Amino acid sequence: MKHHYTVTLGLGAIGLLGCCLAFATCLVLPSPAMSGPSAREVEVNSVRLHYVEEGSGDPMIVVHGGASDLRTWEPLRERIAAKYRFIAYTQRYFGTGPWPDEGKNFSVATHADDLAKFITSLNAGPVHLVGWSYGGTVATVAAVKNPSLVRSLIVYEPGLVSVLSEESVEGKAAREDRAKIFGPAIAAAKAGDAIQAAKLLREGVMQLGPGGFDREPQATQTRVLDNARTVPLAFAAPPSPAITCDMLKNFARPTLVMRGDKTQPYFALISDAISKCVPAARLDVLKNVHHGGPHQDPAAFTAAVFEFLSQRAFLIAPAMSPGAQQ
Repeated sequence: MKHHYTVTLGLGAIGLLGCCLAFATCLVLPSPAMSGPSAREVEVNSVRLHYVEEGSGDPMIVVHGGASDLRTWEPLRERIAAKYRFIAYTQRYFGTGPWPDEGKNFSVATHADDLAKFITSLNAGPVHLVGWSYGGTVATVAAVKNPSLVRSLIVYEPGLVSVLSEESVEGKAAREDRAKIFGPAIAAAKAGDAIQAAKLLREGVMQLGPGGFDREPQATQTRVLDNARTVPLAFAAPPSPAITCDMLKNFARPTLVMRGDKTQPYFALISDAISKCVPAARLDVLKNVHHGGPHQDPAAFTAAVFEFLSQRAFLIAPAMSPGAQQ
């Protein structure tokens, strides 16, 4: 199987390993279309997940958003790998590989469990966990349920609306805005048009306006459409495990929440709420960007991450065993 890796954008939506554990096997694959790290794969929960790895030091696992795959992190790979052991993987059902089923297990719960098993398979101790959009939701769920695997949590505009109660002013506003953002894409998905759903999803989340998808770079369009088949799955998936503000009050890992100052209320309200719920969490608002912030200003995004970790990561001992009970 050939794997061609280029850059993609993340979207919102409802050294080789020395050893692997018994449930995981590792394989190095060629990656002719990518300079830098070779592509690899690992078996987790009976599915094979593709990933790339580069750099050394503390491991940092990055989790892509919806209608996307590991390629979304390519613009940030070299910056991160210069300071950390950069690891990006493609979540189950995403990418262009064959599915083990028809998508029946697509859910945040599935992806969060896959992530926890993926971290364990690396046998690298607690990791810095970075998630963008849907990947931020997956990363947060995995971190809350498996804190011993996480050294720090960094999320950019996760769609974790459960932190806002439905009765609150903020909760109502976020849910109303969510309907505006995702409504057209949901309608297209229900009508059986995954391609149109993917286009409308990107236009809504990235604030492109009607027809904005067709003005995107051709490579971006291609990569979004590569993952269009996942959009109906995402909209039909069971609700995300409810991570409430009260639950986050018990999350003791250093946490950085980021959002753009031009982003939509849905993402802004959720990000602000998470930063208030997690004890001593930090909120960074990036200037002149929206939901695509990590790509719109990768220098600002990585600078915020590095500055945060230089001050906070020492709070969690790096020698902590991944299997330690919390």
